[in-house]
Amino acid sequence: MMLTSVILTSGITKPLYFMRLLTRLFAMGILFTLCSTVVFAQSVSVSGTVKSSETGEGINAASVTVTGGTTGTYTKPNGSFELKVNALPVKLTVSSVGYEALELTVSDATPVAVSLVPRNVLGQEVVVAASRTSERLIESPVTVERVSTAAIQNAPAADYYDVVASLKGVDVVTSSLTFKTPTTRGFMGSGNLRFNQIVDGMDNQAPGLNFSVGSVIGTTQLDVESMELLPGASSALYGPGGMNGTLVINSKNPFRYQGLSFELKEGVMHMGDDARGASMFNNYALRWGQKVSDKFAYKIAAEYTSAKDWVAQDYRNYQRIGTDGRPIPGSRQTDPNYDGINVYGDETTADLRQVLTGIAGQAPFLASYINTLTGSPINVSRTGYNEADIIDPTTKNFKLSGSVNWKITPNTEMILAGNWGTGNTVYTGSDRYSLKDLKMGQYKLELVNRNWFVRAWTTQENAGESFNATVTTRLTNEAWLASGGATGWYAQYGQAYLNAKLAGMSDPDAHTVARAFADRDRPDANSAVFKRMFDSVRSIPISKGGGLFVDKTDLYSVEGQYNFSHITGKVVDLLVGGNYKRYVLNSEGTLFADSAGTIPINEYGAYVQASRNIGDVVKLTFAGRYDKNQNFKGRFTPRATAVFKVVPNNNIRFSYQTAYRFPSTQQQWINLNVGGNTMLIGGQPQFWDFYNFRTNKVYYLNELVNNNQLVPYDFVKYKPESVSSFELGYKGLLADDRLMVDVYGYYGQYRNFLTRTLLVQGKENEPPTQATALSDNIYSVPTNIQDKVKTYGFGVSLDYRLYGNFMLGGNLSSDRLSDLPPGFVSFFNSPKYRTNLSISNTGFGSKDRFAFNIAYRWQDDFYYNGDFANGQVPHINVVDAQVSYKLPEAKSVIKLGANNLLNQYYVNAIGNARVGGLYYISFGYNVF
Repeated sequence: MMLTSVILTSGITKPLYFMRLLTRLFAMGILFTLCSTVVFAQSVSVSGTVKSSETGEGINAASVTVTGGTTGTYTKPNGSFELKVNALPVKLTVSSVGYEALELTVSDATPVAVSLVPRNVLGQEVVVAASRTSERLIESPVTVERVSTAAIQNAPAADYYDVVASLKGVDVVTSSLTFKTPTTRGFMGSGNLRFNQIVDGMDNQAPGLNFSVGSVIGTTQLDVESMELLPGASSALYGPGGMNGTLVINSKNPFRYQGLSFELKEGVMHMGDDARGASMFNNYALRWGQKVSDKFAYKIAAEYTSAKDWVAQDYRNYQRIGTDGRPIPGSRQTDPNYDGINVYGDETTADLRQVLTGIAGQAPFLASYINTLTGSPINVSRTGYNEADIIDPTTKNFKLSGSVNWKITPNTEMILAGNWGTGNTVYTGSDRYSLKDLKMGQYKLELVNRNWFVRAWTTQENAGESFNATVTTRLTNEAWLASGGATGWYAQYGQAYLNAKLAGMSDPDAHTVARAFADRDRPDANSAVFKRMFDSVRSIPISKGGGLFVDKTDLYSVEGQYNFSHITGKVVDLLVGGNYKRYVLNSEGTLFADSAGTIPINEYGAYVQASRNIGDVVKLTFAGRYDKNQNFKGRFTPRATAVFKVVPNNNIRFSYQTAYRFPSTQQQWINLNVGGNTMLIGGQPQFWDFYNFRTNKVYYLNELVNNNQLVPYDFVKYKPESVSSFELGYKGLLADDRLMVDVYGYYGQYRNFLTRTLLVQGKENEPPTQATALSDNIYSVPTNIQDKVKTYGFGVSLDYRLYGNFMLGGNLSSDRLSDLPPGFVSFFNSPKYRTNLSISNTGFGSKDRFAFNIAYRWQDDFYYNGDFANGQVPHINVVDAQVSYKLPEAKSVIKLGANNLLNQYYVNAIGNARVGGLYYISFGYNVF
């Protein structure tokens, strides 16, 4: 009986019908907008240029609007603009980020020359993510960090995603060159489920693989307009998953950012790498934005990256207990049961006593001697292959994005947009996965108005030729020479071992000789024979005995929001919104329990937010959200914030926020063999029936292995987890508005904390024993911790603007976890302390053409928990730097930079790649 036959209880609404419904809804929305709007006429043209008063350079994307009206435009890359108005004279407001706004009156059609004065006041940037409404950064009711286009261009980073690592309170897990996962306030890991990443309103998480792919697929480098980071709970406005934070990435609108932009970046990496020689890094990005008319604009952007990936080369011996374990002493030379962390294929292990006992039965005259060897287990593992030998090091990543924008009215814009990408990268989950030819597309249709929006979007995922490196290598060993049988690998090993012992060799020498004999014809990793066998195994789906995992899961979503403040503003600013999601799991039995058909999961939710200013001193905001998943009871998450103005530009903020997450698609329906006798399964009740847990009971593995106690596991339906968080903070300007200080402290409590626990099941009517536990059936299942798990921490940052465009920055943060019950793995994975220091300048020297940025990152050592491996992560010291030179006449910039300038190789998760220096030079055209 297939597990899916137990699961499927209803038919699935076809995505085609779903999309037809969306099309009808959008058509109705457009018709309503057109019927309710008076067409406006424009007849007089006003033109001119907007330049910086300091440098004389044209300012790109500056806003030029009719004062008090809705008519407006944006400057082109050279600072020029043209605007049609009803009549002259007309009053215009010209503004741009980082400059003082200017009002002027235009009386005739003569081109005007506008000179904007740079504004050096910190904290004046406008953010939207904190409250889903526009507000100054310094007045935000919760902690928020903003990264602008200019900051990205001046950052000492080869990729915009790397900039996030320097923000206050951020941890990053680097699985490979192009797979990086940021998080805040603990619980760091590859594919963090407690941290949302949203790109242009679309959740960037792969719906089946359960990790965000922003560094692999999404917005390209040149199309990023800004990034806004919300540390901590954010579910009240952004829905499930925002337990520890939300990263909102916004792309550039083609009405505002026009013309051709491109960047060519060449570099070198793997300097001093003993596992891989020095190799080239290539990155090419291109963007074209075009405003066809006042009503139509479009953009297209592409980015290509190629390099030899970083290498995971932790060869320490590892003792595995299901998906748990720890590093132990020993090497292949000293331990016959050696299992290297980044060595694959050596997970296959057997007790040699069984082979020797068989020999004793065939040769009774040796029985007495063999009995002296078999008093205790003689565990022996197969010989494995290093990661560098089996995973193609060539990383290739191609991103393509674009949009068509139509201004239906001055206040309403329709956007048809899409992001698509493909590439190779490496991901760490329960094993190391080679994501080969991964493809993912996100497509949306959106109507945006000053007071409301409605959007429908879909995520289409295809794992391509991705495979499990551990499983594939183990099966390749079996394809070369089976482990069992009379002539199998262990039989040959056992015979050679016995002969060596009879010859008087020591035990270590006997094992060395036996391994050499059993491996005598073992193909080299670089041989054609090995590659042929390996490629054959990795092309067979896991469900059919290979290493390939298939994943073609889709996600469909509709969401909308309406801001009633223009109606209710005299009493309260009111915001309402809601969404609907439908997951369609499709892994053909290789990842999920869907061998008999796709599995649907439906979610929906709604939220409301009300805020009010009390005088000019206090702003109060209350919000609440309700969400429902078809497999779980509904959840309500409230939020309350208060901002107190002490003096102008100095505010104290307090917030009470709640967040939650439903168990992920994998926590619900995964059904994956992660090696030998260990299964990673979901928490749905159907699994208990399929694996016969109700009659053949399961027990806690750790209790049996460590304490020799049979503690039964009673089935209790798992629940969504939630967190309640209190935060107190201060943000203000001091020292003549040249110093911005941001301080926060928080305390949070998790309820129904979701984790995994290991269970063991013996043979029918034969409970497992301490001796048989590791060879019996082992299951990793999701479960809740009933006790309240507590987190707390703080963060402080100082940004000081010196004279001459020099800027000093620094931050220190800490996150802690307490009250975790013994025996449960938290995956908190956060250092006790971390800090970032920087000094930068955006324009100095002759005509302010030079710029630079030097940043230093340090984090304390910490113990890392993961399904793949556990262990101590050493502290990290990293210096990043860049220096650039502008060519204003050519609208270009040349940059020389380095990630990890001092080439101090480090890891930030056990079993992940060692990250070394990346040195590059780039040429960018119209990149600001």
